[in-house]
Amino acid sequence: MKKDSPAEMEREWQRLEQMKQYEYALYGQGVQLVAGTDEVGRGPLAGPVVAAAVILPPDFRLAGINDSKKLSAGKREVLSDKIKEEAISWAVGMVFPSRLDQINILNATLEAMELAVNELYPVPEHVIVDAMRIPGLHIAQTALIKGDSLSISVACASIVAKVERDRLMCNLDELYPGYGFARHKGYATRAHLEALFRKGPCPLHRVSFEPVKSMVTGGAHANQGRLF
Repeated sequence: MKKDSPAEMEREWQRLEQMKQYEYALYGQGVQLVAGTDEVGRGPLAGPVVAAAVILPPDFRLAGINDSKKLSAGKREVLSDKIKEEAISWAVGMVFPSRLDQINILNATLEAMELAVNELYPVPEHVIVDAMRIPGLHIAQTALIKGDSLSISVACASIVAKVERDRLMCNLDELYPGYGFARHKGYATRAHLEALFRKGPCPLHRVSFEPVKSMVTGGAHANQGRLF
C-alpha cells in the first residue's frame, strides 16, 4: 500500500482541522461535550432508517474522515471501528418500516437521530445535527447544512451509521433471502425491483414507498409495466 508523503499528510491534517471549526467554536464557549449526529437510509425501499451519534475528544484526529458517501465500504468499516474505539461515547438509533410507515420518512429520520443522541453517556451539552434541527431534543443544537462534510463529529456519525446499517442489512438478508439485501442494502436497484415483483414485499419493505405501496394496495404487478 502506498504511504502518503509528509506533504500529503500535512494537507490531510489541515483538512481535518478545518472540519473541527464548529467543535472548536463550541469548546471556546465553554462547551466540553459536543456530539454530532447523522442518519442513513432515507431513500431505500426496505430496511430501517439508522442514525448514529458520537462525542469525540477534543484532540481526536483520524486520517480519512469524511462524509460516508465519499468513502468506500472497506474504508468506512476501518474508520467506524477506530471511531468507536476513540470516541468518548457513541450510540445508534433505528426506526424500522412498521414505525416509519406510520409517521413518514422525515419524522422517522428525526426520531432515529433523537434516539441515538438520547443513548449517549455522558449526556452531550451541544449537538451538531446534519441539515435540520431535532424538534424533540432537549439539548442545545446546531443544524448544519452539509454537516457530514463540514463537521468532524457529524462525519464520524455518518460513517458509523452507514456501517451499522449495512451490517444489519447483510444479517437481514439471511432472515429474508432472495431479495439481495446484502448487495443493495434495500435501495431500488433493478435486481431488487425484479425480486420484489417476483416474491412480493416482505416485512422489511416500506409500504408507504412506491412501488411497494401500489403492490400492497393495487396488486403485485401494479407498477411493473411503468418500471421496466
